[in-house]
Amino acid sequence: MASILVTGITGQDGSYLRERLVAQGHDVHGLVRAGEQPHLPGVTVHRGDLAEAGAVSAVLRAVEPDVVYNLGGISSVAMSWRKPALTARVSGAAVAEILSALRDQQDRTGRPVRFLQASSAEIFGAPTSAPQDETTPLRPVSPYGAAKAFAHQLVQVFRGAGLHASTVILYNHESPRRPESFVTRKITAAAARIAREGGTVALGNLDAERDWGWAPDYVDAMVRAVEHDEPGDYVVATGVARSVRDFVRAAFARAGIEDWEAHVEIDPRYFRPNDAPLLVGDAARARAVLGWVPSVTFEEVVSRMVEADLG
Repeated sequence: MASILVTGITGQDGSYLRERLVAQGHDVHGLVRAGEQPHLPGVTVHRGDLAEAGAVSAVLRAVEPDVVYNLGGISSVAMSWRKPALTARVSGAAVAEILSALRDQQDRTGRPVRFLQASSAEIFGAPTSAPQDETTPLRPVSPYGAAKAFAHQLVQVFRGAGLHASTVILYNHESPRRPESFVTRKITAAAARIAREGGTVALGNLDAERDWGWAPDYVDAMVRAVEHDEPGDYVVATGVARSVRDFVRAAFARAGIEDWEAHVEIDPRYFRPNDAPLLVGDAARARAVLGWVPSVTFEEVVSRMVEADLG
């Protein structure tokens, strides 16, 4: 049984990871912001804010974990444009603080520590080739992507300094636990609502393409990366690109609406300042080294989300 600290434990990925780790009998600790009152059975809750310098270091000193999963941070590209400095702190500088504290802990105790950074396909930004793999140059086009790219490279630096530090470069992954601030859940919730009572939904760029998978599959990749003997970087993706238009069509069809275009309004407010046209990942390394494969198709991901919203 390991002592494990998870940041971002109340988010989509954190919730699935928490359930898995608790079921396995680990001593699970979760970092939550002051004022939050989450229901987290089997978890020792610690209060702290990644935006506050020194807060996470204090928790790490108190817990001295064997493993840290860093899933916390600003999770919205749109918000990163509104709050770039906060994004840099929470999704970038806080990772430096965690890695430094873990290296100090390892030196002090003589006990090895493992670290997992939830990286993002947004580090590739506007890639020059597709699909992208672990060797693709980093070219972020948003404050979110830039902060994630900084954290991603920090992990590589501390790995070179002797820390078992890995990254999973996560492409878009969804589930009914996504909040409606994400376009995928906004779409599935709208499809369910419109199926019941009619109406419309306002969306942005329907031509943007993404590589969408099932969130629990991606959490499985995180655990595999931590448990692997050698640390490394792993693209986690399905390898198939779909447009937002494809997602809308599939969601509305599952809700029993074929003329989806009559219910969708295009609103320029929802366009990103820079929207990467094609992000699709090559997860060959994760398959070969970790034995990881996605288990849920795009159509099934959309269907499960719509079914949950239909109730």
